[in-house]
Amino acid sequence: MVAVHGHRGARGVLPGNTLAGFLYAIEAGCDAIELDVLATRDDVLVVCHDPVLKRRVIRELTLPELRVPTLREVLELAPRGQFQFDIEVKSFPRRPRYSAPPERLAELLFEEIERHRLGPRAMVLSFDFRVLRAMRQLTPAIRLAALYHIGTRDFVSIARDAGAETVAPYHRLVTARKVAAAHRAGVQVIPWTANRPRDWKRLVRAGVDGIITDQPAALIEYLRSFTLSGRSPEGAG
Repeated sequence: MVAVHGHRGARGVLPGNTLAGFLYAIEAGCDAIELDVLATRDDVLVVCHDPVLKRRVIRELTLPELRVPTLREVLELAPRGQFQFDIEVKSFPRRPRYSAPPERLAELLFEEIERHRLGPRAMVLSFDFRVLRAMRQLTPAIRLAALYHIGTRDFVSIARDAGAETVAPYHRLVTARKVAAAHRAGVQVIPWTANRPRDWKRLVRAGVDGIITDQPAALIEYLRSFTLSGRSPEGAG
């Protein structure tokens, strides 16, 4: 069965990257909750998508100056289920003032994951492959996913470039041929961010391993409806 990954919790239902959104996704039965992390000036990882809030750069602020969840607070939700944490590290090679150096980001994240003993339940994602390579230098145990947005590269070459076991492409880049080639090479494919049944059906037919979505409860129900009826999305008309 395709795994359901709640994008920023459940961004289509509740504000993204909030504890309420993560709890909603967990209670809905998500296999994973996806979240974004940035580092503050005092090297605290906080959960936020945008590097600039109200015209102020998060990397130039300390934790007391912010009103967003910390990564530690989100990881403390772990006892509520057996779901996975998809932790996207936000890094901006062309705008270095927006983020800590990739090696430092990897160090901070590794320390936090280890503190909570969540290595087996964590997957680190990033568009900046430097972060993934730095994480791999720290540990071979935590899974890595290479995010990919624009282009025609095959998924296997992307995974090899990033040193990752998983590729997380924009969902419109997914084809059955690319997924099959990835699987033959031992690479998983988890696309983002698909929110419509027609896209879910296309992705399931392509053989993806999971789907990142703003509507996790709806996707769970979509997949369950075929399971209960004895059919599968692959055979849906």
